[in-house]
Amino acid sequence: MNGIPFAYERKVTLCHICSYICAQDAHECPRCDAAVHRRKPNSLTRTWAFLIAGLIFYIPANLLPVMFTTLLGSASENTIMSGVIEFAESGSWDIAILIFIASVLVPCIKFLVLTMLLVTCQRRSRWAMRERSRLYRFIELIGYWSMLDVLVVALVAALVQFRGLSTIEPRLGILFFGLVVVMTMLAAMSFDPRLIWDAEVEDVR
Repeated sequence: MNGIPFAYERKVTLCHICSYICAQDAHECPRCDAAVHRRKPNSLTRTWAFLIAGLIFYIPANLLPVMFTTLLGSASENTIMSGVIEFAESGSWDIAILIFIASVLVPCIKFLVLTMLLVTCQRRSRWAMRERSRLYRFIELIGYWSMLDVLVVALVAALVQFRGLSTIEPRLGILFFGLVVVMTMLAAMSFDPRLIWDAEVEDVR
């Protein structure tokens, strides 16, 4: 790979906890005493498990209401999409776009990218390795923004009740959405991006 030696050629491996460069045959990191592995144990299996769990939770997260509102005796329940539509119709396009990106677009991108990474790694594909590594870093970067919808519901509920204008209560859908965020974050954390390059290492060997 452009003349740069691989880690196995230098007989070293990286600690997952503190990023210390350890000897290839080391069992514990000399810096932080964490267990040292050449690759994250059962990375693909655990990533698939978290990803599938996230997909399962994503269904009720979109179908069930995320908040219940009462205003002057009128009560209504909103799902994620109905909330986006309501904000848009009221003229709050900025909030509607933010919620749509954080609650719909970002999770879908994470599901698609992680699935693609898992399938290509399992097939030992050498297709667009550098680009796939960048996609993984992008997924890590945007992962935490999915919690924005949960924060919006909490902040709006606190603000409205503080002013005494109406009451807003979270509903079961927000719990499932929170679980979706947690599962996709765990999936990204469980995936070992070095698996992307293993196909090239095997070719060199």
